[in-house]
Amino acid sequence: MIEIKDLLLNFRNILLTEDLKKDLIIRIIFSIVGIQLNREDIKIQNGVLYLNTKPIYKNEIFIKQKEILSNLKQELGRKSPVEIR
Repeated sequence: MIEIKDLLLNFRNILLTEDLKKDLIIRIIFSIVGIQLNREDIKIQNGVLYLNTKPIYKNEIFIKQKEILSNLKQELGRKSPVEIR
């Protein structure tokens, strides 16, 4: 018998849009590093997360890169970025 949580996870993966991904990325980066980004600062392409922000902010994000990617993997599953640039 299929559990409801499995069905909901399938629908979540289908409905996950780019804007929702960006909102989740913004939230995770803010919770870990304390830096607030805008949607326009983020671009996801071929599994790479590109950030268009000040170099000092990028350095802080790169320092915590493993933790950020781990949280993204946990939240997004296989659709999560594997690298930050």
